[in-house]
Amino acid sequence: MKENKKTLIITSMVCLIPVIVGIILYPSLPEQLTTHWDISGKPNGYESKLVGAIVFPAVMLLVNISLPLLMRLDPKYENMSPKLKTVVFWSIPLVSLICSSATLASGFEIETYVQVVTPLSVGLLFVFIGNYLPKTKQSYMMGIKLPWTLDNEENWNKTHRLAGFIWVVGGLLIMISSFFKWRIYVMLPVFVAMILVPSTYSYLIYRKMSENGEE
Repeated sequence: MKENKKTLIITSMVCLIPVIVGIILYPSLPEQLTTHWDISGKPNGYESKLVGAIVFPAVMLLVNISLPLLMRLDPKYENMSPKLKTVVFWSIPLVSLICSSATLASGFEIETYVQVVTPLSVGLLFVFIGNYLPKTKQSYMMGIKLPWTLDNEENWNKTHRLAGFIWVVGGLLIMISSFFKWRIYVMLPVFVAMILVPSTYSYLIYRKMSENGEE
């Protein structure tokens, strides 16, 4: 609990940085800011500078504060991997920093190469999560949460060993593809595989165990 509180304080301070920067730069920003880009890096979503510069990072700060409290509601909270919890805790402030930086930079017409930075960051996150998935115990908030994985520890363990490998490989592929224009042709199939393959494998294990009366 002490370590979680320490992490929460540090990550909340990091989340607070974009809010402070947004307030400082607010008078110099245009009335509209870019808040969304397509896969090629072209702006396709806009918000007022109040929302883009202050409200969005403030919401991320609230999410960061709320996440540990929501995790505590999990009956299997003690099963959660401490290292994976750390990865999840840090993902919110990092997302806030990246998104807020790109949004504020758009107000000054600064190129941020968001089409490269975003998939690169997402791929790196998947690599970290995938590395810890095989070590994750049954939980209602972390992992491949299917009826048959939550009901059977062996199913859970086998599913997460495979999922960990797929997420690491998938994350590396996304990171590599982020530097090329054909990244969209890699990212979508990888996302589908990361979800579908472990889920299908888990169901097949469930079916086999059911047929053998091993439930």
